[in-house]
Amino acid sequence: MAVNYGSKRLVVGAHYGFRDWLSQRVTAVLMALFTLALLLQVIFGGPIGYDSWAGIFSRQWMKVLTFVVVVALAWHAWVGMRDVWMDYIKPVGVRLLAQVFTMVWLVGCAGWAVQVLWRL
Repeated sequence: MAVNYGSKRLVVGAHYGFRDWLSQRVTAVLMALFTLALLLQVIFGGPIGYDSWAGIFSRQWMKVLTFVVVVALAWHAWVGMRDVWMDYIKPVGVRLLAQVFTMVWLVGCAGWAVQVLWRL
């Protein structure tokens, strides 16, 4: 939103459009590469069962990589949902409630993913 005061132009707003656009692209590429690598392991790893599936995630580097992707997914979802809430929910209190719920949900999902990963 721009406000024009004579010859001076004052730009107001959040100013995080490019950063969010870039973070959405980077996290999407990271998630796509992880998915491709996981699919290749499943396709070329022989018959898939619990033991082979757990074996994929039993290595420490795979746990860390998966955790990084879970964080990227949470960030990707947060940026997208925050923008949806800002665009379509006009009452500030309702929008704040939706944003807080989204944050709590995403942190809870990431915490659950960590528990699952490090239980293997």
